[in-house]
Amino acid sequence: MSSWTIFTNHAQVLILLLEDPTLRIRDLAERLSITERGTQRIIAELIEEGYLTREREGRRSSYQVDLEKTLRCPVLPSMPTLTVDTGAGAEIVFGLGTTRCP
Repeated sequence: MSSWTIFTNHAQVLILLLEDPTLRIRDLAERLSITERGTQRIIAELIEEGYLTREREGRRSSYQVDLEKTLRCPVLPSMPTLTVDTGAGAEIVFGLGTTRCP
């Protein structure tokens, strides 16, 4: 069976942090089957681009995902939103606005 997925690791980090904004990097890495260093890089990129903000709570971090931020997906410009079912009876709706190419 193939190992590719529809969503990139960046998208999966956003979805996981929407479900639980207090997930540790170690937990994210384990759930994504990637290294902690790779997870740190993804989070840093998402913060730099404005998709995430981080708030320190003692030794822990809490993350806020900006759902109004446009997705970097040039093939979806005609779709007003992208809805992701989290499987827990909740849906996450990303506003697409105008998309932009990476």
